Amino acid sequence: MSADESRAVVITGGSAGLGRALALSYSAPGITLGLIGRNAERLQTVAAECRARGAEVVSGCLDVRDAAALQAWIFDFDAQHPIDLLIANAGVASTLRSSDDWEGIGRTAEVVDINLYGALHAVLPAIERMRDRRRGQIAIVSSLAGLRGMAISPAYCVSKAALVAYCDSVRPVLARDRIGISVVMPGFVRTSMSDVFPGNKPFMWSAEKAASFIKKRLTRRHVEIAFPFSLTLGLKLLRLLPATLADAILGRLFQIPRRNM
Repeated sequence: MSADESRAVVITGGSAGLGRALALSYSAPGITLGLIGRNAERLQTVAAECRARGAEVVSGCLDVRDAAALQAWIFDFDAQHPIDLLIANAGVASTLRSSDDWEGIGRTAEVVDINLYGALHAVLPAIERMRDRRRGQIAIVSSLAGLRGMAISPAYCVSKAALVAYCDSVRPVLARDRIGISVVMPGFVRTSMSDVFPGNKPFMWSAEKAASFIKKRLTRRHVEIAFPFSLTLGLKLLRLLPATLADAILGRLFQIPRRNM
């Protein structure tokens, strides 16, 4: 089943930014959307927008870090509307804001808990049900930052790199059960998350353009959805360089203020 034929679509982080744009992109008569987000007011607003486009919407005001609650919600939704496509999109950004800033244990754990474990908390229950019926599609939103770590956002990069590795690891296993899994690696998308990034933001896309691009490629079952092309190519080439040279190039693009000694 292609994404165009998907009738039940679940999106985490669906109340703002790219998640909202994806929700609106999939909204149409005959579509049942499961929207998950932490902000009840924003979630209700997006749900209303999606219903105005003809979709049936079931919303869940949940924190993706709550594995038990999220699993229960997904199992309940799936019992009523077998999930064709799940998009694990919820995530947070973290950057070093000054020369004295540092991501300690608490801040690092929060980013990893939301970006990595939060994605898996949604994906694993959905996969369990999809394996039972031997069909389904999963999309995990990582980032181009997952291709090469940047000194300005260590915790964010490691959480997104782990998602890329996870998709690569389970893809052959899930294929035996006719389940597709795609890793989505956006560059800069104009959202509140990109607003906190202090460096250059080359080739930035609107959330609507990004959502349209992602949907088209999920329809075609692309296993890797990375954009924009120029930035994707640059980061992939960067991985071929010696680490010290790559560090120097990234350091010029995304500078962290030096500490005064």
